[in-house]
Amino acid sequence: AVFQTVFGMIMTLLIAMEFRHSIIRVMLRRDHIVQVKTVVLIALLAIARKFIILDPNSDPYRIGALAVALLALGGVYWLMRQRDDPVEAEGFRE
Repeated sequence: AVFQTVFGMIMTLLIAMEFRHSIIRVMLRRDHIVQVKTVVLIALLAIARKFIILDPNSDPYRIGALAVALLALGGVYWLMRQRDDPVEAEGFRE
C-alpha cells in the first residue's frame, strides 16, 4: 500500500511536469496549437498511473476498460509516431 501511494505520487508529479512542459511549449510558439501526440502521451501516463495505484480487489471490468483504453491510446500514439518519423528522417538528410 505504501509503495502504491509513493509511486502514485511520483507518477502524478511526472504527469504534472509533462503537462506544464507542454503548456509552456505551446505558449512560446505563435500558432498556439496543442500537439495531439503530447496529449496522448499525458493520457498514457495517467492510465499507467491508474494501473499502478489500482486496488488489487477491483472488478475485472474496470481493469479491462483501462486495458482497452491503454491499448487504444498506445495505438494512436504509435500511428502518429509512424506518421512523424519519416518527416523527421527527411529533415536530417537535407
